[in-house]
Amino acid sequence: MTAPAPLARRLGTFDAVTIGLGSMLGAGIFVAFTPAAAAAGAGLLIGLALAAAVAFCNATSSAQLAAAYPSSGGTYLYGRERLGPWAGYVAGWGFVVGKTASAAAMAMTFAAYAVPAGWQRPVAMAAVIFLVAVNYHGVTKTAALTRTLVTVVLLVLAVAVAASWGGLGAGLGAVTGSGLLAHGWYGILQSAGLLFFAFAGYARIATMGEEVRDPRRTIPRAIVVALSLIVVIYAVVAVTLLAVLGADGVAASATPLADAVASGPWLWAVPVVQVGAAIAALGALLGLIAGLGRTSLAMARERDLPSYLAAVHPRYRVPHRAEVAVAVVICAVIAVADLRGMIGFSSFGVLVYYLVANLSALTQPPADRRYPRALQLLGVLGCAVLVATLPGESIAWGAAVFAVGIVVRLARLGRDARSGVAG
Repeated sequence: MTAPAPLARRLGTFDAVTIGLGSMLGAGIFVAFTPAAAAAGAGLLIGLALAAAVAFCNATSSAQLAAAYPSSGGTYLYGRERLGPWAGYVAGWGFVVGKTASAAAMAMTFAAYAVPAGWQRPVAMAAVIFLVAVNYHGVTKTAALTRTLVTVVLLVLAVAVAASWGGLGAGLGAVTGSGLLAHGWYGILQSAGLLFFAFAGYARIATMGEEVRDPRRTIPRAIVVALSLIVVIYAVVAVTLLAVLGADGVAASATPLADAVASGPWLWAVPVVQVGAAIAALGALLGLIAGLGRTSLAMARERDLPSYLAAVHPRYRVPHRAEVAVAVVICAVIAVADLRGMIGFSSFGVLVYYLVANLSALTQPPADRRYPRALQLLGVLGCAVLVATLPGESIAWGAAVFAVGIVVRLARLGRDARSGVAG
């Protein structure tokens, strides 16, 4: 059997950090604080800290694993290597399904800020097709566009924070409101699970491990740097929103950052924030498509997805068939789905994904260990607790989709057994 064609190693540390930042900025800043405030009020600040702590544990596990297994696929690959094919499959299925929903949500977020209501779905699909075309022409094109998007979004966020503090409607006392614990610890844990959605972008760095130069050094550094930067950015934005709108105002707003700016004297900044939100969503969508394509490639190589998707373009050295298939599925979701509840659903899939990552890292030998085992144990516990405290509807949908994935693999293994093919 011919060995699968490798991808090209063209990314350095700066590009890897930028791709992680682009994925996380769009996923969290403009969409995650509203449901978190509804669940925990001002306690979302504690939820943000808990989500960041769990994300850090997961990041160290991912970095340790990526250094030992510098190929495409992320936790799908790590689970297979350390825990067996079923663990890898569960992680890969959770990533592909959850992140497909996230990609559709990011495309719709872009369209919501960019065009009137009647045009949102077709424009969202057009954005997916355009960004897949960018990915199709090589990972350096992806990194170059992401650098531009991240630069613009960071500038917009700086303007938004400055404009919001210029108005300071609710006042500093609103940061804590009626108390950080007013909604109880269950609400805080639920907000942490919802906010975890905003931290999941660093997985894109690990899933692109086959395209990073000097991966044993680059990937761990890029993951930790990207996550550290994003924690600081999220904390500044969270405090700003609570100070200007109050917890109830954040919970009631579909566009809290734009509303915070509108409450101040810099009204010219409102359209700037709207444009920034659209660009941030594009950046997140670009990173999601890249990660989905690489994980689908890895699963296709092991026949957990159709082997047709395992092709690598002979010129551009990207998983072109997998990326086209991803675009088709995302567009189908955009066409039919109501995406307001997708944050919890996506968090369910991603938390299961990182649960497998932490369990995989626990089994690594001393020679591959870069971080204390206690961090991986905390990661396992944190992922389990945050999954259990997500909204009931998210848990139900997540469990149902994972059950479908298990049935799909059992059917494939049954066919292979009947035909004498090794699974």
